[in-house]
Amino acid sequence: MKGVILAGGTASRLRPLTWVTNKHLLPVYEKPMIYYPLEAMARAGIKDIMITTSPGHAGHFMNLLRSGRDFGLKISYEIQEEAGGLSEAVALTEQFVGNDKFMVILGDNIFDHNLAKAVQDFEAQEKGAKVFFKKVEEASQYGVGVFDENGTLLKVEEKPEVPKSDLAQTGLYMYDSQAFGFVKSLERSARGELEITDLNNAYIDAGQMSYEIMEGDWIDAGSSHDELLKANIMVAKLVKEGKLPKLWEDAKNVRAVDPELVREMPV
Repeated sequence: MKGVILAGGTASRLRPLTWVTNKHLLPVYEKPMIYYPLEAMARAGIKDIMITTSPGHAGHFMNLLRSGRDFGLKISYEIQEEAGGLSEAVALTEQFVGNDKFMVILGDNIFDHNLAKAVQDFEAQEKGAKVFFKKVEEASQYGVGVFDENGTLLKVEEKPEVPKSDLAQTGLYMYDSQAFGFVKSLERSARGELEITDLNNAYIDAGQMSYEIMEGDWIDAGSSHDELLKANIMVAKLVKEGKLPKLWEDAKNVRAVDPELVREMPV
């Protein structure tokens, strides 16, 4: 399975912090934000990863991460010329993914849920996609899962005024290569973007979507200054409690880390 991290956008809600750099490069406790989705993929055994970002910030990511060799990863880059939505960013990875299955993580999502078993389960899934939900208090701020009495996922509603559940769609998805065909069939939303919720609903309508409810902590660190602050506090707590493994121990000098640390990391 391949990995895709979506790290584009203007992050206007985090200005002035994002006037000079990408929000996914802002510090969260002891490391740049982008390290956390990279570590989540590495822990799950995914080592071939593409990062999509905007033209003005691509060099920042390359200066930090380079080829990924020092992390025991192979990192590629793709440019999203304009803000056209998350599904559009997914579509840019078609040549990289090919016919493989792939995991997508939004670069500002931080969590301690171990994905190793989810990857194994999805590899065994004949076709389709998998979406991850998390119980939240204010579900109306997110895409919300709608389920029947048997727990079957019927659809995802984007920021409903009256949520039909307390399960929010997180920024973590798994797809097969059908995703690229589905994206081509999507219509742009009122804000002119190809939405990830519409892609997920296309899989649900086709009867090919599974789901998992995430355990532990999860946060969308890039949604506001308050959430960024909460992310720093959450990560500091998780690291000190040993609940968020530090895959690359020395974040200040990661290029000196032996790549074997990644390959030997327990999942």
